[in-house]
Amino acid sequence: MASPGFWDNPEKAKQTIERLKPLSALLKPYSELESAADDLRTFAELADEDPALEEEWERELTKVEERLNEFELRSMLSGPHDISNALVRIQAGTGGTDACDWAQMLLRMYSRWAEHHGYGVELVDILPNEEAGIRNATLRIVGDYAYGKLQGETGVHRLVRISPFDANAKRQTSFAAVDVLPELDDAIEIEIRREDVERQTFCSGGPGGQHQNKTQSGVRLIHKPTGIVAESRSERSQHKNEEICWSLLRSKLYRLEEQKRRAEVEQQYDAKGEVAWGYQIRNYVLQPYTLAKDQRTGVETPQVYKVLDGDIDMFIEAYLRQKAQKGEQTAVATR
Repeated sequence: MASPGFWDNPEKAKQTIERLKPLSALLKPYSELESAADDLRTFAELADEDPALEEEWERELTKVEERLNEFELRSMLSGPHDISNALVRIQAGTGGTDACDWAQMLLRMYSRWAEHHGYGVELVDILPNEEAGIRNATLRIVGDYAYGKLQGETGVHRLVRISPFDANAKRQTSFAAVDVLPELDDAIEIEIRREDVERQTFCSGGPGGQHQNKTQSGVRLIHKPTGIVAESRSERSQHKNEEICWSLLRSKLYRLEEQKRRAEVEQQYDAKGEVAWGYQIRNYVLQPYTLAKDQRTGVETPQVYKVLDGDIDMFIEAYLRQKAQKGEQTAVATR
């Protein structure tokens, strides 16, 4: 970047700067932790001489330990697009109106999680259910490492509760699927032939005024070779919705290629068949007891209402640590 001709090619310069971001995100906090460790050693020596400083030293130690834990998690996010924004799609599954309501609860949960972490949240697309809840929706979560942190949320989520839509107040099991994609920038080359894409427009429908209800502002792109569909109806402008669709389509196609390379297609959302019993990655139980439990890591908490309010970091951290451990085991086995 310091070379005299760095800005002669603005596009190449932009790509270099993008490559620098994940490196800086690791090197800067590492340097800060080294400095904090030196300060703690000095503080510890002072505390040995003056016991009155010990309590303050312990507070500082706790702060540094929290920063170290965050750095460890950040170092696990080493994938090529872990630093990217995230596109989170939620689809109601088996369970009728309860499932649609459950999908809306998950939409709120991820929105709240993003807000807690200072991320931007944009509703890209939403299809309401007639009675209650949503049939599907797509969130764009904007911020560094949004995709890296949320990638483990892909899968089927199961809710057990007393149905608010059942006059007999019976317990109901509902399912919804979550799919998390990285938002790819223009530096990522995904070749899509225009003749392979079918473009459709439609009335966006739902709330939003007469403009949205009567004009063909919604856009749907269908990639004919793969059957992958991307659609957007959230913007008043058809042109803007089409831009969003192309971004979604590129992200989905990239993810498909990535799955093929890793030979894990069967473990991902697109290969899971129906969104129903036996496929869930996490259970949320509200009746007859309260419990949220991840089926992959075994992490659980009775504070399920806190989880539904966006407190999902314990599940995210456990998944990332498990993934890193498996990666280390694979690396050792191949040596």
